[in-house]
Amino acid sequence: MPRLPRRVRLLPRPRLRSTAAVFTTLSALVANSLVGGPSVAEPFSPAPCALTRTAAHHSEGVDTWNGAYPRPARSLDAVMVFLSFPDRFPTTSPDELAADHFPATSTFFRQASYGKFALRAHPLKRWISMPKPSTAYAIQRDWDADSRAAYLHDALAAADPHVDFSRYDVVYFVADPDAPGVDSDATKVVNLDTPLNADGADIRRVVTVFEQHPPDRLVLAHETGHVFDLPDLYHRPVDGKGDWDTYVGDWDLMGSQFGLAPDLFAWHKWKLGWLDERQVVCVRGPGPTRLTLEPLSAGPGVRVAGASGAPSFGLGNGPKLAVVRTGPDSALAFEARGPAGNDRAACRTGILVYRVSSGARSGRGPVEVIDAHPRTEACWEDSVYPPLADAPVALGESFTVPGNGVRVDVEGRTVSGEWTVKITPGTKL
Repeated sequence: MPRLPRRVRLLPRPRLRSTAAVFTTLSALVANSLVGGPSVAEPFSPAPCALTRTAAHHSEGVDTWNGAYPRPARSLDAVMVFLSFPDRFPTTSPDELAADHFPATSTFFRQASYGKFALRAHPLKRWISMPKPSTAYAIQRDWDADSRAAYLHDALAAADPHVDFSRYDVVYFVADPDAPGVDSDATKVVNLDTPLNADGADIRRVVTVFEQHPPDRLVLAHETGHVFDLPDLYHRPVDGKGDWDTYVGDWDLMGSQFGLAPDLFAWHKWKLGWLDERQVVCVRGPGPTRLTLEPLSAGPGVRVAGASGAPSFGLGNGPKLAVVRTGPDSALAFEARGPAGNDRAACRTGILVYRVSSGARSGRGPVEVIDAHPRTEACWEDSVYPPLADAPVALGESFTVPGNGVRVDVEGRTVSGEWTVKITPGTKL
């Protein structure tokens, strides 16, 4: 994941918005009792809205799991191997580098998964010496395949006497951050067409960590997401000089680890096995459907604000995602976002709408957030992409998705914090 400079804005534009009529509802039941009102979403199978997994790298299809990747629906063990080089004596300790990433990475995934996944780190207590100087491996973001292969071969050979790789699901090779040949932009997951073998185990991918000390926030969580078949959601400009965050802004870790609301999209949680069928609502037919959505971050130990604004516990098992299928490999997704859990610094609260394409590969826009307020921006000081910082549809607002006529009305909040939403697919689909 690249390290991007903060943009400088000299004359921020005023951000004006008409005040929406705000009202609340005690429960979805009250809203659903209206005579002649919309149909009520029932917890039927979401299968009709489950996009088919394609051959695209890190496809967003959710109908089946790609067995080449470990699925984080259980506890997984990760080994951290710390690599030193003969051209630099390390000035940081393995314990210090391990603390750069853990427990922060495990905490992120525990909250994102509602406690369904535990990433257990096993850092070595010593440095493992590489046989060549750091400069011999030509480490860089767009790494030459031969140099990368030599690095991985040497690292595995050096570590094998000290590590039983058969015990681990995830492998992190962490380089001395002060070695002269180390480039922090080269941190990435290396997927191997031909697995490496050690201790009778096939190693299909390795996370190569070249971060500075201290590192970018949540960078290891981002890279670990790739280990679980999640795609890059940022846009890499051809010349490297434009905005990288135009696809999803702050709204998913796989777009930017610097995001104000980096919790994983509900679509990703569905893919990873963290949402069950009752938590995904497939909206079908041209008529309107009224449903309730829990805040995405609501789960064990996470407080969310209810209709009164007071903190509320008790949510976590209700619907988190609504989906409208728009084509063979495309869908619209709706989820409730706000300041709680991994999203505690979120800029705005409301229903986030985004497009999903299972045919688009990693880095080519498999997910695109749709801006419900395209004429305004928000959180200029902190957002990675202010034009999308106010993307959610706010309480009392209505929004029609450009191009296909799907409409969402955000009607109210329950006392416990759920959102009452009406979705109308329309006749253009």
